[in-house]
Amino acid sequence: MRVPGGTKHSRRRRKVLTQSKGFKGKRKNCYRIAKQSVIKARLHQYEARRLRKRDMRRLWTVRVGAAARSEGLSYSKFIGGLRKAEVEVNRKMLADLAVHDPEAFKELADVAKDSLKT
Repeated sequence: MRVPGGTKHSRRRRKVLTQSKGFKGKRKNCYRIAKQSVIKARLHQYEARRLRKRDMRRLWTVRVGAAARSEGLSYSKFIGGLRKAEVEVNRKMLADLAVHDPEAFKELADVAKDSLKT
């Protein structure tokens, strides 16, 4: 005897069509096309989460470099000086200091300059 699988079948399809909400044309209401679109969208979403991290790190580097230049240091000399002085502050925090607390960043730049002299 055949077992009807209507509810499971329709729920599975409904789930995909709900995820494709906001897509244009057949991508939102034709199951086969919607399923492909959802798969591709989720792949892009996965990749974009990683790209966002990469972009943020690049932004932090640019901000720290610009602030270091205003203190008379290049980015690499600044980071090298901090490493030599054994100051462990990540780029995110350095960028935040450069934007919101220039006095504290200036102190770090002085520490980096001092460690480079020795």
